[in-house]
Parts: sequence; C-alpha cells; structure tokens
Amino acid sequence: MPTLWNKGTQATSYVDEFTVAGDRVLDNVLAKYDVIGSKAHTTMLESIGLLTNDELKQITAALDDILLDIEAGKFTVEPEVEDIHSQVELILTRRLGEVGKKIHSGRSRNDQVLVDVKLFLCDEVKQIREEVLALFDTLQGLSEQYKDVLMPGYTHLQVAMPSSFGLWFGAYAEALVDDMHMLAGAYHVVNQNPLGSAAGYGNSFPLNREMTTELLGFETMNYNSIAAQLSRGKSERAIASAIGSIALTLNKFASDCCLYMCPNFGFIHFPDNLTTGSSIMPHKKNPDVWEIMRGQCNRILSTENQIALVCSNLPHGYHRCSQLLKDILFPSLEHIHECLFMAKYMLENIEVNTKILDDDRGLYDYMFTVEEVNRRAQNGMPFRDAYKTVGIEVNEGRFYYDHAQLHHTHAGSIHNLCNDKIKAKMTIAAAFL
Repeated sequence: MPTLWNKGTQATSYVDEFTVAGDRVLDNVLAKYDVIGSKAHTTMLESIGLLTNDELKQITAALDDILLDIEAGKFTVEPEVEDIHSQVELILTRRLGEVGKKIHSGRSRNDQVLVDVKLFLCDEVKQIREEVLALFDTLQGLSEQYKDVLMPGYTHLQVAMPSSFGLWFGAYAEALVDDMHMLAGAYHVVNQNPLGSAAGYGNSFPLNREMTTELLGFETMNYNSIAAQLSRGKSERAIASAIGSIALTLNKFASDCCLYMCPNFGFIHFPDNLTTGSSIMPHKKNPDVWEIMRGQCNRILSTENQIALVCSNLPHGYHRCSQLLKDILFPSLEHIHECLFMAKYMLENIEVNTKILDDDRGLYDYMFTVEEVNRRAQNGMPFRDAYKTVGIEVNEGRFYYDHAQLHHTHAGSIHNLCNDKIKAKMTIAAAFL
C-alpha cells in the first residue's frame, strides 16, 4: 500500500484495515481541498527556491488536471492507497516522475489534513449560512402573513395565554439569529491557516506562511506551530456546537409541528403528498418529515459531545484518534443541510388554521384570563384582587372576554412583532463573511 511514511516496511493488512478503515471514502470529501492546499504550498515552495519555475508549472498543471477529475466525479482514493494525501502525491509522481515527489517538502500530513479540514469546514459554514438565511426569510414571511391569526400559547402543555402565528413563526426566525452568531464564532475559530506547522513544531525550511495564508484565503494563521495542532478537534467541536445550536432550534420547531398537526390541535396542515400513511389505518396522515427531522437533530446535538470525548485527555501534539473526527462530524454536516432544506420546503407548503378560536367547545376561552386581570388592574383594581376575582369567575363558569379587544403594544408582543428589527439583527449576525 502506497504511504507517505513508507521506509521499506509495510503495515499488515489487519493494521491497515483497522487504522485506515473508512478514511478512503471520507477523504473523497477532502480531495478538492487537498489539491487547493497543495497548489498554494508548491507556489510558496517555488518562491523560496525549493522548486524551479518549470517544476511549479508542471505540478500546477497536473494538480489542475486532478481537480478537474475531482469535479467531474472521476477521482477516488485507490483501495491500496492509505489516504487522500498519498493518492494525490502518487498521481503526481506517476505523471511527473521525480518532480512529483517534491511537493511534500516543508509540510507533514498533520498540517496537510488540518488545511484540508479547515478549508472544507469554511465552505460548509458558508453553505449553512445561506441555508439558515433562506429559512429565516421564509419564517419571517410567514410571520408577517399570519400576524393577525391568534392561537393559544402553552405552558406545561396547558392552554396559557394568547399567542399568534406571527409570534410563533417570528420566534423561530429570531432563534436563528442566535444560531447565526454561533456559526460566525465557529467560522472564525476555523478560518486560520495551519500550513507550515508541519508535525506541530515547524521545520527548518524558510517557509512563507503569510503567502500561503493569503493564497488559501484564510483571514489569519495559527501562528504557534503547536497551537495549530491543538486546533485539531477544537475546530471540529466549534462547528459541531454551531450546527448543534441550529439543530436545537429545528428540533423544537419540528416538535411543535408534530403537535400542531395532530387533529386534537389542528393548528396546521400540510398537503397529503408531504405526509405519509399507515400500513393498517387508512385515515392516517403522519408527520414523518418532522419526526425524522426531530430525531436527526437529536443526533446532531450529540456530535459535539462525541468529538469532546475523542479529544479529551490527550497531551498536545498529533494523535491518530483525531482521524475519527471525520466519521463523527461529516455525517452530521450532511444531516444539517438536509434538515434546513426540508424545513424550508415544508414551510413553503404549510396551511394555517385561521379559525382556531372559533372552536365551539370553549377550549381556549380561559387563555384570556390574564388579559382580563390586566384590564382590571389598569382600571385601578390591585393586581392581586383582580387575579382573585377573575379566578372566582373561572371556577363558577362566569368568565368571559371578548378577544376582539385584545391589543398588545410592547416590543415583541402579538401586535408589535418587531420583525424589521429582527431582520436587522440577522443582517449583523450574518455579516461575518
């Protein structure tokens, strides 16, 4: 098996299988970024005299060809090759001979994989940012569309106080603002160039790390070589925390939708082709999309803890167990993309019950008790006395409130949603790119 560490001996097939495992598949995700990192690195090597200009042209042209194969889906890590780094160097050596063997000067697989992962994660954050913004806009649009449609609010899953669809949709839009701040924080943790730290202690070549930082588009570098290696695990955990925050928002919204789709509530509805049926009960229209989303988001929430457990109790420097982080984080990134897409897709087809309060069973009459208590308090009755008298009327079945007179004025209430201010908050939060 071709490896970058071969010194005349090879690992047994058992050791190979155990240590490499699914890396050959997972590394395909990083292939593009390995080539991009290698192009920047070899450009820098030429600038400090470790490659001739002709050698650089040969390597760059070959790397560009590999990149075209990657983009066309024609690239794979061969079964007998250890990882993406070995595969790229092997292809270059096959095509260019001795010249291809020069690209590893001044770097280690340790900083090479760090570059690949960081470039990949930066692109992932950019894509997630756009998906969050798209969902945010959808939620804000629904908030405005249904701002005058009242619905019950709940505490302890008991009817509590008046709410509205405008308030409900708008709440999740604003929650995404907090998630965007988390995403921005993770982006700044990741967006630092580790290239040149080699195995964690730098090296004796006069590397121009400022040059590779600029070429690769990083906003800064991990200056201390040891700190660069310490970022392995920290970068993944920062991203996991950010997507976990988004997952928590989606998880709660999915739970709401499962509840509100239940005929006992009947607050929202989706077209039949967006629900699923039962193998035995002909009438069923199940919220499977929201249930799967809820479950997937719980899995995403576990990602940060899994990463922490892999990285805990390790002394500084590289350890092979860091390889396991890809198998933990990469699937969760796929799931958050899917969940953000499906949430927006479903919401584009949501049907809102605009007549919830017309229920003739009086299920929601008592959600206005606080309104009546407050009305009496505004008219001069001590709040505690107002609370008691309204409570007595409820117990005696005499309570009545005309919800047509309902009017909330403070910022963030039913009749003052502040969606424009929430939009301004999101614009600030999303400005990290």
